Amino acid sequence: MPNMYESEGYETYGEAAFPNGLEAQLPAEGSVARGYIPFDIDNTTAGYELAKTTLVSTLDSTQVDLDRGKALYDIYCGICHGNKGDGQGKLVKREKILGIPSYDDAGRAITVGSIYHTIYYGKNAMGSYANQLNEEERWQVVAYVLKLKSDLEK
Repeated sequence: MPNMYESEGYETYGEAAFPNGLEAQLPAEGSVARGYIPFDIDNTTAGYELAKTTLVSTLDSTQVDLDRGKALYDIYCGICHGNKGDGQGKLVKREKILGIPSYDDAGRAITVGSIYHTIYYGKNAMGSYANQLNEEERWQVVAYVLKLKSDLEK
C-alpha cells in the first residue's frame, strides 16, 4: 500500500473529488474562524446608540492593564487623538486631519460601549481597528480612553 506513505498532492485550485470539482472549498455555513468572536451589534446609528447605552466591558477590574492600554493607544490612537485625548495629535497639529474633538466634549458623552463600537467599526473619518486589535486589546484601549477622559475633566 504505497499510497499510505506516499500521498498524492493536490493543488489548491486544482481538480478534486468534491461535488463542485475543486479542491478549495468554502467554510461550512455558520462556522467561525479560530480566535474570532463575532460582534452582534450592527454598524448603524441605531447599533451605535445600542452599544452606547448597553455594552459593558468584558474585563473586570483585575484584568484592566492601563500600561498596556496606553501602549496600544499610543500606537493606534495618539497620532490623531493626542496622547492626552485632547484631539491634538501630530496629524491634527500638522493639519492633515481636522475636527478631532476632545474626549471631554460634553456633546459627545462617550461611554464604554460607544468607544468599543467606534474602535470596532470606525466612525466618520476614522476607520475600523477591528483587524489591528483583538477583543481584549480593544477593551484595554477603551479603559485607557476612559482614564484620559476623566483626567481631562479634572
